[in-house]
Order: sequence, then C-alpha cells, then structure tokens
Amino acid sequence: MEPIEKFRQETRTWLEANCPPSMRTPYGDDGDTVWGGRKAVFNNPEAKIWLDRMAKRGWTAPTWPKTYGGGGLSKEENLVLSQEMRRIKARVPLASFGLWMLGPALLEFASEEQKQKFLPPIVRGEIRWCQGYSEPGAGSDLAGLQTRAEDKGDHYLVNGQKIWTSYADKADWIFCLVRTDTSKKHDGISFLLFDMESPGVEARPITMISGASPFCETFFTDVKVPKENLVGELNKGWTIAKRLLQHEREMISGMGLGSGVGSSASLESLAKDYFGENNGRIASPALREHIAQQKMDAKAFALTLQRTAEEAKAGIGTGAASSIFKYYGTELNKRRYELMLEILGTQGLGWEGEGFTPTEIGITRSWLRSKGNSIEGGTSEVQLNVVAKRVLGLPD
Repeated sequence: MEPIEKFRQETRTWLEANCPPSMRTPYGDDGDTVWGGRKAVFNNPEAKIWLDRMAKRGWTAPTWPKTYGGGGLSKEENLVLSQEMRRIKARVPLASFGLWMLGPALLEFASEEQKQKFLPPIVRGEIRWCQGYSEPGAGSDLAGLQTRAEDKGDHYLVNGQKIWTSYADKADWIFCLVRTDTSKKHDGISFLLFDMESPGVEARPITMISGASPFCETFFTDVKVPKENLVGELNKGWTIAKRLLQHEREMISGMGLGSGVGSSASLESLAKDYFGENNGRIASPALREHIAQQKMDAKAFALTLQRTAEEAKAGIGTGAASSIFKYYGTELNKRRYELMLEILGTQGLGWEGEGFTPTEIGITRSWLRSKGNSIEGGTSEVQLNVVAKRVLGLPD
C-alpha cells in the first residue's frame, strides 16, 4: 500500500472514531463557530471535545511543524485530511485569526522564543487574537497610522486608536501595528503583540447595519508592552504587515466558496424549498440557470485557489495574486447572498418576528454584512489597483 493511502486509511479510521456526531451536522448560527480563547463559550459540549481531540494531533494547524504544536503534515497529507473531513461533513474545529493570519507570520518572522510561547496555544485554541491595523485616519493608506509606541527602556508605551478591530471585545491578545519612528512612513512602523487585558486598553463595539457588532473601536492609553513582544526588527513591521495582509486576503477570499450563515443549506435545496421542484429539478428554469452559474464560478475559483496553493508550496510565490483572490472572493460571496435573497422572495425582508424563520433572518442580515467584504482587508478599489500595477504591469 502506498504511504499516502495508508495515511488516508488511518485518518479515516481516526475521524470516524473521534469526530462527535453533532460535529458532522450543518452549522446553525454564528454561536456554533468555535473561536477559542480565555472567554470561550461552547454552546455544544461536543464542540470542545472535537477541538481538544484535533488540537492534540495538531490538526487545527495541520501543516505547521510539530515543534510548535502543529500536525507536521505534508501538502499531500493535508489534502487527504481535508478530503476525509469533507467526506463525513466534519466541522472545522477552530476558527482563529491566530491560525489564519498571525501564525503564518510568526513562523516566518518571530524569534524561536516567540514561536514557542505563542504558536502552541494558538493550535490549542487557548488564545483568541484580534488585529490592530486600521485607524480612523489610516484605512486604505494603512502606512499613515499614528498609534505610537515610545521606547521607555524595558518596555514600550502605546497610545492611540484603532478601528474596525474585529472581535476586539472578545479577544485575549492583539497583534498591532504601531509607529516607532515619526520621521519615516513605512520604515517607522513596528509589529507588537500584547494582552487585551493590559491596563489602558478599551474596546467599544460598533453596531453594524446587520444588527451585529463584530467590529470595535479600540483605544490605547499608556499601555505598557514588554520589549520581548516586538516581532521582527524595530521599524521593520511594514514587511510583516504586508505578508500578514496576504494571509488575511486569502482568508477573506474563502468566503466566496460559501461560508457563513445559510451555507449549510445548499442553494439547490433552498431553491426547492421556496420554488418547489419538477422531476427532481428546481421548478424555476431561470433560477436553475443562476444557481448553475454561481456553482461554476465557485468551482473555478476553488480550483484556481488550489492551483495557486500548490504553486506556493513548490516555491512559486503568489505575491500580489492574493489581491485577485480577495477581490473575486468578495464579489462571489456578495453574489451568493444576492441569489439567496432572490430565492427567499418576500421572506427575504425578514428581520425579526414569528413570520420569519431563523434561517431567513440570518440570510437577510448576512446579506447586509456581506457588503463589508469589499472594504475589510483592503477595499476592492485598492485590490484592483494592486492587480493593475503588480500583476498586469499597467502604467500609473
């Protein structure tokens, strides 16, 4: 038996024995998503069991080195793990900015001591992270940030404000861009890590049009940060920031493949529920066409992401291509929710009340939330500029 097939067999056996039954069901609302951290609340006790079992094998971060708590899997083994999890419809055990964004950056730029300190707890879901990038006067022009970190000998003193800080009110730690040299723009920025319970940190939720408050404005007033929490070199944080943004944009682009509220029910089954079916097909020919187009676009996008991932592992860097994925994934996700509203018809007007199901209300609110995809992680306009200049080589 080929080694990869032996691994598949062992993985299938382990998943069948260790993935709890309720972790093989569609997600309900956002409360079903496991974010981990000191303040973690598990609506379903089996979610904690599933997280602990996967983390023990390092399979919350399958390709990270075992030295830092990861699974140490090869790209082929990781693909097999993903396939076998999809086969039994297993839920992702942990959603984490630490896994998606910070961890890869730490693996590349952090000291060995920092890797040992922060990576294993990320794998185990013990630290929930938030991202301190955007400021009221520094959004698309992120390098214009003004949050200061002054050198006080054995620590930095941080003062300033961040905005659109996702889940800052629920996070344990923050990875934060700060200005350590006011005489330079890009070359005066550093990358700091600090505890959100540090004196002087305040997070205030911002209520969105969807009714949810995933974003916060975050204030720092004389926050003391130990110098050992500086990642990389002083004033060289912009290099780390750019790389992390690539990981963030790739994460956001994944929304186009159908994550989020309403994704557990396929477009086909949703359409059959609301339009009926004829010989097993959706009764509306026009709607069938729209759904087929969406599925083809999503499949083509998924294959492109897979091809690029393989190229990256082979040493062919993606670079600015992450801007393509972020832009297209954003548009695909927005179109998906537009299509869901088309399926719901007048039930898509649901906001609350007995006349609407939780799924209908969730889809309507998520449709509103999806509009923010074209802003977060770099606006669509900025992504198109990056593609034009750095991918297509167009003149200014």
